[in-house]
Amino acid sequence: MSRVLVIGAHSADFVWRAGGAVALADEARVIALSYGERGESGELWKAEGQTIENVKQVRHAEAEKAASALGAEFRALDFGDYPLEVGPERLVQVVDEIREYAPAVLITHTDTDPFNPDHPVAYAVVQRARSLAAGAGVASAFPSITPPQLFLFEPHQPELCNFTPTTFVDITSVFDAKVEAMAAMEAQKYLQTYYAQRAEQRGNHARRASGRSEVRYAEAFQRVLPQVVDRL
Repeated sequence: MSRVLVIGAHSADFVWRAGGAVALADEARVIALSYGERGESGELWKAEGQTIENVKQVRHAEAEKAASALGAEFRALDFGDYPLEVGPERLVQVVDEIREYAPAVLITHTDTDPFNPDHPVAYAVVQRARSLAAGAGVASAFPSITPPQLFLFEPHQPELCNFTPTTFVDITSVFDAKVEAMAAMEAQKYLQTYYAQRAEQRGNHARRASGRSEVRYAEAFQRVLPQVVDRL
């Protein structure tokens, strides 16, 4: 069974970059390290008298609605954003989340993003938490899980973020669900068109790479660890 865990820096990150992959999973959970209440909720801050707590509530509701459209569970750790800070105690929380869910696939940000300081922090936390939860794949003095495969989803400007796509996921069959999920994120309406176009572009790349003419929409991911197979 395909059990997918997506951990993003902010509550909407999973929708734009991995919504299709989430919708295709047999089971999926989304964890947001923060709501993006300070740096990713520009539309909400246009309202007079807006407050941090109200923005968080709106963002939580949006993310739950989006996750529901994709058939996933949404959880928020509410670490705060801009800056996202993850010390030892919070790291243990992330380790526990990964260990408890025991995903087959773990997805997060790239290690570099010159335009968003929270995204590389999320990568570093998730990468370390994964290793701790899995115990490096050997017997350990603490409970451990089978090492999940680690993928990075596509950043907004991939050429500046050390992102090289190694895997295209055909999301044609669930694209309508992704569009519905994106529409739920009203605090960042400006990204809806961008990521719909990106899915179409990546669909073109996937067709050229595979010869599968039926692929209309796709998402790009970068595999971090080698794939282990019985034969090529």
